[in-house]
Amino acid sequence: MRLRHILLCLLGSAFGLFAADLPLSVTFHGAPGPYTKAQWKADWPGCEFEGGVNDGRCEVVEHDSLKWLRVNFATGQIGPEKGGAGWRWPMGRHQKAELHYTLRFSSDFDFVKGGKLPGLCGGPENVSGGRPADGTNGFSARLMWRKDGRGEAYVYHKNQKGDYGDSFAFPTDFRFPTDAAVKVRIAVTMNAPGQRDGTLRVWTTLEGQGQRLMVERTDMEWRSVDSFGVDGLYFETFHGGGDSSWAPTRPCWVEFTGLSVTKAAPVKH
Repeated sequence: MRLRHILLCLLGSAFGLFAADLPLSVTFHGAPGPYTKAQWKADWPGCEFEGGVNDGRCEVVEHDSLKWLRVNFATGQIGPEKGGAGWRWPMGRHQKAELHYTLRFSSDFDFVKGGKLPGLCGGPENVSGGRPADGTNGFSARLMWRKDGRGEAYVYHKNQKGDYGDSFAFPTDFRFPTDAAVKVRIAVTMNAPGQRDGTLRVWTTLEGQGQRLMVERTDMEWRSVDSFGVDGLYFETFHGGGDSSWAPTRPCWVEFTGLSVTKAAPVKH
């Protein structure tokens, strides 16, 4: 265990060497059409893996004077490798950060049981997909849609109850709309090792409405070591879930624009 801790600290130090100043933003290059591997590499430099781009499930579309990245979900499939898209964009190590983006579900979107949306992450490992966080290997804080368009924060953290992430539900009256833009803001502050003083806050803004706080946690223990912080934009979107009962039954898509990571702003509810 001591050797593993030393190695993780070295990895954390290495990530720190590549720390990038915030804010960072994603710009979609090229004309509307299929999103090529070359475009992806230019827009998301430094990613070590991807799902969905090489398989042709991503495209760039243009409307409302903006370029959007559309992810087309494969009927009957789950997960980023076969059903959607996913990658982790490294952005240096930070004590706190906010992810902003706007999403839009297709008019006939098939919510089924639920699926993943982008969030923030950190650490030397990808803690997701049943690989739990243990305080030394990392964390992830993504969003999920659920049945009928309900929402939640889906979080891997040191004190999670099992192998899979903990769910922090949005207010019961919230529903993700279809064919309408939704602004998302996710703010993470790391904890001091050994303390449960980390934070997670999620806000959404629906068209014609003001910003609304969906989740607020001030007791998060993301880590037990100080060798990592918030160091990645975890872009993932797919149906699932662990079996085909989560899979979409008809073609549908979700699209994103305005992806950026900034320093955490003062809390405004």
